[in-house]
Amino acid sequence: MFLKMRSILPLLAVFFVLMSCSEYQKVLKTEDIKPKYDMAEKFYEEGDYKRAKRLYEQIAPKYVGKPQGERVMFFFADCYFKTGDYYLAGYQFERFIKSYPRSDKIQEAGFLGAKSYYELSPRYSLDQTDTDKALAKLQTFINTYPESEYFEEANTMAKELTTKKEKKQLEIAKQFNKLGKFNYPILISAITALDNFITDNPGSVYREEAYYYKIEATTTLALNSTENRRQERLEEALDSYNTLLRYFPESQFKKEADDLHDKIQKELSAYNTVASTTK
Repeated sequence: MFLKMRSILPLLAVFFVLMSCSEYQKVLKTEDIKPKYDMAEKFYEEGDYKRAKRLYEQIAPKYVGKPQGERVMFFFADCYFKTGDYYLAGYQFERFIKSYPRSDKIQEAGFLGAKSYYELSPRYSLDQTDTDKALAKLQTFINTYPESEYFEEANTMAKELTTKKEKKQLEIAKQFNKLGKFNYPILISAITALDNFITDNPGSVYREEAYYYKIEATTTLALNSTENRRQERLEEALDSYNTLLRYFPESQFKKEADDLHDKIQKELSAYNTVASTTK
């Protein structure tokens, strides 16, 4: 008897799945929105967001202005989010916020809308348009709802995206520095980019690295400058070295920086020797 039940159970499971699919297809084709609404709610509660989304897509326009409209629009947007369709999730949450600004779900919609764009943010080396949009949305949410239960998560995501943008900015400056070793005038662009990074990102985790690469860029430029500019640029390179050690006395780049410092001092000592013999 037990063996018979074990063989029947899989067949029953298949039967119920087929019945469910058949009922779903039937409801999809009907013109009556009530069965669609009820089934969409059922699927949403069960976590079947893909099928729920398809039903909400059909009925959402027909519930505009009706008491259930707010619920339908929120769940519709959330289905997009839950199924990883973040572009449409962001769009639908924006629509919800505009349509129901006094909704009890407004904070959650604002957070999930911002998180949708956060999920779209690519790695730092790619175009950061979606990152900029996510940051703007997250900052708006943080400023608007400082007491929200989602505040900490929103703040964490904003910091992560800010760090990603900082890394991209620094990598561009480092690329100028790398190219400048073969084309010295480009080092001026590298130094400018590093100065801008340091000024624009005072709390960046990459600040120490930016200070070091400025030493590298200013030293290389100085050592390859014409005679009339060399001493001035060597002194600028020395200033860059001193700045790194002032802010980061135990810098992870100290050995490399010290090697560059030795080269700077060796060159500057030649000018000091010439100056003392001409007195």
